[in-house]
Amino acid sequence: MPQWDAGQYLKFGNERTQPAIDLLQRVELSNPSRIVDLGCGPGNSTEPLRARWPHAEIFGLDSSPEMIAAAKKAYPESNWLVGDAASWKADQPFDLVFANAMLHWLPDHAKVCKSWMEQVAPGGALAVQLPAHYDGVMRREILEVSEDPAWSDRMGAARAAIKCETPAFYFDLLQPLASRVNVWETTYYHILTGPEGVIEWFRGTGLRPFLEALASNEERTRFEGMLLEKYSESYPRRASGDVLFPFRRLFFVAYR
Repeated sequence: MPQWDAGQYLKFGNERTQPAIDLLQRVELSNPSRIVDLGCGPGNSTEPLRARWPHAEIFGLDSSPEMIAAAKKAYPESNWLVGDAASWKADQPFDLVFANAMLHWLPDHAKVCKSWMEQVAPGGALAVQLPAHYDGVMRREILEVSEDPAWSDRMGAARAAIKCETPAFYFDLLQPLASRVNVWETTYYHILTGPEGVIEWFRGTGLRPFLEALASNEERTRFEGMLLEKYSESYPRRASGDVLFPFRRLFFVAYR
């Protein structure tokens, strides 16, 4: 897992929170009493849960102490825990296990999703959202830049850091374990200030493993410069000077 910067991540806080809200709106539970937000980050995905179910006992868990520190500062009344969502086990079942934009950072999605489903109480739900753009231009061009001979031999871990399976994979995995499974995708069109805005977006998430693999600020500047050249063609400026940045996300909700 990369080192996280809550401030960088929250530069696009509204855009990153909207999928959590959209996932939450599709969860058909009337009054869950225990909720856990896995990969809660700085707390921006946990607050919509609290707004919908203000009387529920809600926990936020993240592997990054920096993210949990930011969450505690922003929402001191909540329950925040540092922990690994891949190996997490509940002390008692939760009515809702919620994971927004973090599953793609974990290996072995079959093992992880089955384990999470085991932590769901009867009548409860597992609700997950993860980016699904890794066959698209934005990811492909990061991988192309990572193949430059100047640093290619250091990029193996970064190339393997993010994972996403097909919608059918998650349906087939969870259907035998659930009473019902809903799966869908949404493409969000973010309006960013030029192709530089696309770089700024990825500095908070998918670009971090690649930048952390580089040895110096000079290398990181060169990497981003090469990527900016590609993004300037892939994301042309509109008449306003902005770019339309399509970002596809995959959602699924499985009910026990």
